[in-house]
Amino acid sequence: MKTLYVKFIVITMGMMFISFILAFIISNSYYQHKLKPINDQKNTQVALNIAEFAEAHPEISLGEYMESIAATGYQFYLIDEDGNGMFFGETFRDKNLPAAIEQKVLEGKVFHGILQFPQETFVTGFFANELKNTIGVPLNHNGSRFALFMRPNIKFLFNEMHVLFGWIGGLTIFISVVMVLINTRYLVKPISDLTKATKSLESGDFNVDVDTNRHDELGVLSKSFLQMARKLEQTDDIRKEFISNISHDIQSPLSNIKGYTSLLEKESNTSEEKKQYVSIINGEIKRLSSLTKQLLLLASLDRNEEILKKRTFNLGQQMKDLIRNYQWLIGEKGIMLGFTLPDIEIVGDPTLLNTVWDNLLSNAIKYNKPDGNIEISVEEKGESVFIKFEDSGIGMKNSEVERIFDRFYRADKSRTRSIEGTGLGLSIVKMIVDLHDGCISVSSKENEGTTINVELPVK
Repeated sequence: MKTLYVKFIVITMGMMFISFILAFIISNSYYQHKLKPINDQKNTQVALNIAEFAEAHPEISLGEYMESIAATGYQFYLIDEDGNGMFFGETFRDKNLPAAIEQKVLEGKVFHGILQFPQETFVTGFFANELKNTIGVPLNHNGSRFALFMRPNIKFLFNEMHVLFGWIGGLTIFISVVMVLINTRYLVKPISDLTKATKSLESGDFNVDVDTNRHDELGVLSKSFLQMARKLEQTDDIRKEFISNISHDIQSPLSNIKGYTSLLEKESNTSEEKKQYVSIINGEIKRLSSLTKQLLLLASLDRNEEILKKRTFNLGQQMKDLIRNYQWLIGEKGIMLGFTLPDIEIVGDPTLLNTVWDNLLSNAIKYNKPDGNIEISVEEKGESVFIKFEDSGIGMKNSEVERIFDRFYRADKSRTRSIEGTGLGLSIVKMIVDLHDGCISVSSKENEGTTINVELPVK
């Protein structure tokens, strides 16, 4: 399989070759349609001037005159009426010339061979050293008629220049290839580094480092990759913590159930002891049942299996019904509860939202102090409804507030050891509020209390 480095080089070289071919075709087309008529006209005038000078000076030797002109950079073919031809200057590569053309020039007509030279795609007539690619003019000298065919001697005119152009072309190609190799490595290296980093992530090593100093698309890609790596690391940590916590939260009640079941088997147990053991076992079973229900709800929320069933309902009445259910527990702990719950109609899933209020109220009771306070208020503003739960409980540190919605996270265990819970309630709350396009915020001070604000759209 070809690497990206090799592919890039091959594609670049192919583009250079195609560019050269296209440039040649376009240049040749420009010569054929624009420069060729100009070149023909210019050389026709030179040939006519040479013939005119020879005719005006019958005393000079025609052969010597042709030799001297040829030395300045021209090729000549001179033919008389008897068909005797002579060449002056550089030899023509192709000396074929139809007799009819020679005869027409002898008769006084001008032959425009440069203009009439075949227009072929890969043949640039300017460099074709052929007798047909010449200018033919009639020439009279000392009473004799001649036909003079002439073209510039390209080899003579560009003898040194073609070497220079050759070096320029060769060096251009060589330098271009070297620069392509270097630039390709510069462009491909970040991608190679990203590939190595991806393999590290695949093997579970999240400690990857890629170059983010580039100010181009690859730099943006590298930064995005690093952000993704950090998020994957966080997700992996959460997953490990999730497995650890759920294993503990399941194993602990199971161990208790097993232990107290063994105690029940003893015949020496009194009736009161048996009731106590059964009560503990039932409590652990209830704890496992609650954990299972919350895990199932979390799984449904994660998959988002169209779990949301919205309808219009009275939020204030829902809150009042919930408070009535908790009235005995509130009274048992001696908590002072105050609430402002006007009748407000909103559109949402009443079952899921009831889970939210249930979690928030039970937490406010659970983490409150004896003879503490709880204030609940609902207020409609514009297109939103604001719900606030405020308690005078044990509160939290700032570091704990930042993680309060993480799954299985529980605040300082030294302060909450005696308080039952799975650490899933607020995770569920956050997901349900998000599903309703709402938002939730927490403010808390240690040993002073916690305030939770929820904002939901009315419709």
